[in-house]
Amino acid sequence: QVQLVESGGGSVQAGGSLRLSCAASGRTFGNYGMGWLRQAPGKEREFVAGISQSGIVTLHIDSVKGRFPISRDNAKNTVYLQMNSLKPEDTARYYCAAGRSGVTPRALKDFDSWGQGTQVTVSS
Repeated sequence: QVQLVESGGGSVQAGGSLRLSCAASGRTFGNYGMGWLRQAPGKEREFVAGISQSGIVTLHIDSVKGRFPISRDNAKNTVYLQMNSLKPEDTARYYCAAGRSGVTPRALKDFDSWGQGTQVTVSS
């Protein structure tokens, strides 16, 4: 079973940046895709970005494409989400998630584990 611990959330003004990190343990990190999900108050959890096992393939929802690059360092068992040009509508709790074996995750159903989340609040 994989354990995922997020860090890097916080409060910023619109236009600012944050970098989320997620440290993984418990299974061979390089064998599965990773991703980030988010859930805003009163809304359902949604897929934000996914990355393949090797890191070559990345996927993003349209609303963050070009602003939130996802990356991973398999030597450090860590996945990142660099959040740039933040908007108030990006305010949510962000969750690191591990993909099912052999899948480059692109939707909620493609994940089988996630962390406790880290809060991101963007003020206008």
